[in-house]
Amino acid sequence: MNESTPQHDYRGLFRLDGRTALVIGAGSGIGRESALALAAHGAEVICADRDRGAAERTAQLGDGLTARELDVLDQTAVRQAATELPVDVLVFTAATNVRKRLLDYSSEEFERVVALNLRSAFELIRAFGPGMAERGRGSMIGFTSIRAISVEPGQGVYAATKAGLLQLMRTAAAELGPQGVRCNVIAPGVVETPLTTQIRNVPDWYDAYAAKSALGRWAKPEELAGAVVYLASDASSFVTGSQLLVDGGWTAIDGRYTPPA
Repeated sequence: MNESTPQHDYRGLFRLDGRTALVIGAGSGIGRESALALAAHGAEVICADRDRGAAERTAQLGDGLTARELDVLDQTAVRQAATELPVDVLVFTAATNVRKRLLDYSSEEFERVVALNLRSAFELIRAFGPGMAERGRGSMIGFTSIRAISVEPGQGVYAATKAGLLQLMRTAAAELGPQGVRCNVIAPGVVETPLTTQIRNVPDWYDAYAAKSALGRWAKPEELAGAVVYLASDASSFVTGSQLLVDGGWTAIDGRYTPPA
């Protein structure tokens, strides 16, 4: 590099000052830690959750946080939120799982998992994408899972929705990229959240999952927050259509396990 060439100032690479973020599922777990981390880096964060009380409790944990009740299964409410909130960063973490083998699944259970894990993401992209495209900037961040890559018995429908979300966001990245909108997903491994309470309460299951990652343990929700800040910030300005694995090396060593499902 020529000595006369100005050097880039990297000190503010992860700062989010002047940006507004909407975190859906901010009432607990990964969503809550994501909201806190974004606010800590300067963003004004709207903590959204279908449980308004949970959203308010998160908003009380720091500066720059406000609460909003929002059910992502309510298409009208989602569109209204998109109209009222010109956000720069959209993070959505809401998900559910019914741990059953495929032959034991009911149609109602299938529809319930698909509705929250995949259809709601489709509606969020449709609702918030136009505003971001019009403003010429924006970062959408969804959450897939190691199950978008590797499957175990009892995880088929959940895995299908997470693989579908990955492809949905890749397509959004391709379609919205020319307007300056980036779309990425984060794929956690096993994380100690309310969603995993059922299996964490079974010692053999908990220990088996811990042993399947390279780090030999489960993740804490706050260990996903750094990936969210990265994808929200200018540190990832040329990253779109990607799936960022935050799995403790689970997929690197092919951590398979057949649970007692």
